Amino acid sequence: MSGLVIVVIAIIIISQSKKPKEAEIFSKVNEGVFEVLVTVTGELEAMNKENITGPSELRNDLVRLYQVKIQDLIPEGTVVDSGDWVASLDKTEITTRLRDVQDELERQKSNYMKIQLDTSIQLRGLRDDIQNLQFDLEERKIILEQSKFEPPATIRQNQINVDKAIRSLENTQKNYKLRVRQAEANMKDAMINLNKQQRRCDEILKVMDKFEITAPKRGMVIYAKEWRGEKRKVGSSISPWDPTVATLPDLSVMISRTYVSEIDINKIKMGQKVRLGVDAFPDRKYTGEVSKVSNVGEQLPGSDSKVFEVIIRIDGSDPLLRPYMTTSNNIIINTFKNVTFVPIETIHSEDSIPFVYKKNRVKAIVLLGDMNDNEVIVEKGLKPGEEIFLAVPEKAEKFKKDGIELIPLIKAKEAKKKKEKEEIERNLKEQNEKIKKNYNMMKSTNGIN
Repeated sequence: MSGLVIVVIAIIIISQSKKPKEAEIFSKVNEGVFEVLVTVTGELEAMNKENITGPSELRNDLVRLYQVKIQDLIPEGTVVDSGDWVASLDKTEITTRLRDVQDELERQKSNYMKIQLDTSIQLRGLRDDIQNLQFDLEERKIILEQSKFEPPATIRQNQINVDKAIRSLENTQKNYKLRVRQAEANMKDAMINLNKQQRRCDEILKVMDKFEITAPKRGMVIYAKEWRGEKRKVGSSISPWDPTVATLPDLSVMISRTYVSEIDINKIKMGQKVRLGVDAFPDRKYTGEVSKVSNVGEQLPGSDSKVFEVIIRIDGSDPLLRPYMTTSNNIIINTFKNVTFVPIETIHSEDSIPFVYKKNRVKAIVLLGDMNDNEVIVEKGLKPGEEIFLAVPEKAEKFKKDGIELIPLIKAKEAKKKKEKEEIERNLKEQNEKIKKNYNMMKSTNGIN
């Protein structure tokens, strides 16, 4: 039995001794052109476009509609001519509004007619009173004339009656003039209200005609996007502040709208060259340049980090490119010629000191420069053509150390980077404080709370 155990142990030892070692993978130190890139995805848009909008009068005081749904919409990508139908808006709410306005219009018409009739009746009565007073005055004058041979007291009494009749006639005539002016004012107010209601009715009818939306010119219909990034569709709502239903893009000049993280935005400058790919056509390559860099960060929906909008204008034109296609954008931050560089995976770190494992069993400290997504420049510590490990090799602790003299340079470079970063942060803080100060001064000047 003990002999069998010895045989099994021997087999295990022999099998373990014959187990192949894991293959060691090396990479050569390269020399040549090195590009520092910021790689981001974007979305194609036309640089110039014409909006197809709903009625601009929606927020008019005579209409006052703040949300209108899209009831029907032409398929996206349809090529339309000027005047062609594009969309229909839901008329339910505006029809209800029109009915209410028409009811009020009828009430105002009735009110105007009532004031006319009341005024006619009142003024006719006053004119009759004036005529009767005139007859009374003439009678009293005749009585006075016939009493000239009567006693003085009788003549005096008749004279008083004439004076009273004159005064009564004058007062009634003055009252008639005042009532005429009052009637004119009432009629004017009624006419103003009637005309206002008529204008409101006419305006609503005019706006209703615009609920059938047509194209302002020839082009391809592309649905507009809402503030949340979703495309407009049947059932979406437009408002007076965002009335765009679709657009007619000018496809001769395209841009890629992208967003760069706050970590990389300081690297991006206007005029930088860009290499682009379009996911829909992986075999086609394009070039462009950065045409706009936002100074203000924003937070995209569903994200906690701040990003900055960057616009890339694409060189030339291609009829295959369409709005909302996804692009991959390689923004060329810097280009170095005749430099030494290695894959990022080959770089290791110990106490913030970078090093590589060379094939000749040397642990070489290296002074690093700029990097991109895949590779990093080695300023000192390696020569072109040398082979280095891609992963940590076996028995790495036995490798001979080299390049200790580079440590002071590495630390000095790190200190310089830290100082530059602090300077940038200080400048940003000063700019923000200056903007805040100017804003507070503007509020104070304009009396804004």
